[in-house]
Amino acid sequence: MSHDESKKTIWFPAKKYGIGWGLPVTWQGWLVLALYLILTISGIWYLDNTGHGLFAIVYALLTTAIFVWICWIKGEPPGWRWGEGRRK
Repeated sequence: MSHDESKKTIWFPAKKYGIGWGLPVTWQGWLVLALYLILTISGIWYLDNTGHGLFAIVYALLTTAIFVWICWIKGEPPGWRWGEGRRK
């Protein structure tokens, strides 16, 4: 691990069980989560109500991909976890 990685601020900690990230632990993480939810829900609602259902699906996939990318960059490394110390 490089010196820069040891100082990396984690916005999204790894889940204790399973794979993925848990709730944010910094204000930046909460801001990203709030923006993701607001943009995704309002965009889907707007596109679906204007008769663009297929675009709503594509939009949701795009915003989710961007959110997962941010979690990947600013979160703990993903991996299967089962409790405190066991990793597979």
